[in-house]
Amino acid sequence: MDKKKFNFKLFARLIKYVKPYKFNFIFVSLAAILISFFSIFNQYLLKIAVDDHITLKNFNGLITIIYIMIAVLLFQVLFQFLFVYFTNLLGQKVVFDIRTKLFSKIISFRMSYYNKSSIGRLVTRTVNDMETIASIFSQGLFMILADLILMFSVLTVMVILSIKLSLIIFLILPFIIIATRLFQMAMKVAFNNVRNEVANLNSFVQERLSGMKEIQIFNRQKIEYENFKKINERHKVAWLKTVWYNSIFFPIAEISTSITIGLIVWYAGFNNIGVKNSITLGTVFLFIQLSQMLFRPLRQIADKFNTLQMGMVAANRVFNILDTNEFVKDFHSNKSKTIIGKIVFEKATFSYIKNNNVLKNISIKIEPGEKVAIVGPTGSGKSTIIKLILRFYDLNNGKIIIDGTDIKKFSLKNLRSQVSLVSQDIFLFADSIYNNISLFNKSISRTEVENAAKEIGIFDFVKKLPGGFDYNVKERGVMLSEGQRQLISFLRAYVSNPKILILDEATSSIDSKTEQLIQYATNKIIADKTSIIIAHRLSTILNADKIIYLENGEIKEVGTHQELININRGYYKKLFEYQFKESENLKKVI
Repeated sequence: MDKKKFNFKLFARLIKYVKPYKFNFIFVSLAAILISFFSIFNQYLLKIAVDDHITLKNFNGLITIIYIMIAVLLFQVLFQFLFVYFTNLLGQKVVFDIRTKLFSKIISFRMSYYNKSSIGRLVTRTVNDMETIASIFSQGLFMILADLILMFSVLTVMVILSIKLSLIIFLILPFIIIATRLFQMAMKVAFNNVRNEVANLNSFVQERLSGMKEIQIFNRQKIEYENFKKINERHKVAWLKTVWYNSIFFPIAEISTSITIGLIVWYAGFNNIGVKNSITLGTVFLFIQLSQMLFRPLRQIADKFNTLQMGMVAANRVFNILDTNEFVKDFHSNKSKTIIGKIVFEKATFSYIKNNNVLKNISIKIEPGEKVAIVGPTGSGKSTIIKLILRFYDLNNGKIIIDGTDIKKFSLKNLRSQVSLVSQDIFLFADSIYNNISLFNKSISRTEVENAAKEIGIFDFVKKLPGGFDYNVKERGVMLSEGQRQLISFLRAYVSNPKILILDEATSSIDSKTEQLIQYATNKIIADKTSIIIAHRLSTILNADKIIYLENGEIKEVGTHQELININRGYYKKLFEYQFKESENLKKVI
């Protein structure tokens, strides 16, 4: 977005969100006109009071004028209240619609988008920037519109009443306009810097809070504190620039106003001395008031325009996200296909980074109900296979076929509702255990959850917690141990009754007792279901129907444990013997 020019195309796009609330928009515009009328009319009544009643000592007429002024003032206050209320109401309605659309878009992006995007910046866009957009309506657009209407009306009345006094106003006006323009240009750049530093600050704090355990383990508190001070210093400097510009502009504007009032009094006073009653006292009072009504919004309009510009900068950032098309192409269909569980990879090739293939022309066939294990060294592509089945990513070449249908022809909702994943890195929301298991799926009752917990042997541990299934696990499940979080995740997958179950290192960070519980539950859940197990611990997959050894994105060996262990110098055999020796050495040490 060009920082030097107002983006009318972007503004027009933003205004489209006002269309559903056009009556609100019309009312606010009408209120701005009426406020301008009542403001000037009240000042004109003051002129009449001075010239026709105070000067002539007409007490009864003065009382009448005062009553009229009070009535006009009440109307002005009423419409001022309605104007402020409905401008803010309109702004919040527009922001609600945009934020809803933005969040809907964000949660639909493919995983690769999040790999290259800062979560802190996305939070800034969704929260801070949206509030800044709201200020376009509450403090920017309509306030500027009201000020412009008032200024135009004031100038019109001035010219009609006295050309000579108007010329004095016009003499000073260009200086204020130039100062206002320079101020507005400087503040535009300053506020853009402020928004960038706010995003940097949010991103830094969010990332450090998420990684607090690592910061404390590696004693990085002082280092991160110093890094924060640097970012916070940049944030402070950016804001101080805005303070500096305000400190220069507003005194200049005040001095210009005072000079204008002085010139009006000087000219009118000497004119009255020289030419009898050529300019009445009431007219002088009126012009002093009108000059302030002209200069005051002119001073403020620069600040309001900067508010508008800040909102436009925020809108540009938000619309950049709304214009992002980082989606996995979804085959939208109202028909749900029931999965049996036959999975076929046909010459599948995939890369996260161009020309750096993670999977290289692999072919896999998994029959319905089979228990298939995928093993291999770190970085061999094991977890990538899981991500592809769940369509977090799409293949570069080849096909993935489920039950004879290309996976791309399943709707994402239909596919993912029949595939459950239990991974090593468990994410739990700051909510109750029950809600973390059901994920607000109304078809999953508490009774079903409790019965499932009994079946896999975790009911007792949950009931011992304060509140049982209503126990709040806090952010990311910090109130539970790793093993307990793993069991909750496993129960989450279990109650969804998947057709395909995927265990991605699901038992790698738990104790032996918890592993036994999961093994027991695994045997129950995989009955008549296709299951894929990725494991470093080969002891957990000895009874798998098929073991696939993967290395450097290529399938090296396929077979049962016994078949692979019989291969002389086989990849799997070497891995198994290495783990067996490690286990034996550990026993000797113990």
